[in-house]
Amino acid sequence: MRLGIISDTHGRLPNTVFEIFSQVDHILHGGDVGKADVLTELETLAPVTAVYGNVDGFEIRECCPQVAKLELDGFYVTVTHGDQFGTPNPQSLHKSFLEAEIIVFGHTHQPLLELVDMTVTVMNPGSAGAPRKGIPASVGIMELEPGIPPRARLVPLG
Repeated sequence: MRLGIISDTHGRLPNTVFEIFSQVDHILHGGDVGKADVLTELETLAPVTAVYGNVDGFEIRECCPQVAKLELDGFYVTVTHGDQFGTPNPQSLHKSFLEAEIIVFGHTHQPLLELVDMTVTVMNPGSAGAPRKGIPASVGIMELEPGIPPRARLVPLG
């Protein structure tokens, strides 16, 4: 299974996302969606699991939870924006979601891919729609195959 990982679109969905996500089976959005149109556009590519972020209004909060937990290809996945933890980091997320084998989060606008406790893959794809501090816009791709640790990479949108 191939996942497209995206966060912090803030209502903007760069055209390059459609090319990068053209072969994904599922999309995980780590919050700060901005507008429901972003989710509608992503759903033309693959099913979407999205959470709301701290700047999302009622429209997004009405259709998306703060935390989503799902099983994909035998892996327990948790998606959260992470703002409820202040400035989230892989260790605090792991302690909060002990059952998760994969944790996707957003909020910091800083791309991150890290292995925690030798078993949990934590990914922040960075910001696709509102990059900050000179960090280029980015998304993530993750490959899942039962019995093999997840393989993932960060993809700059520039």
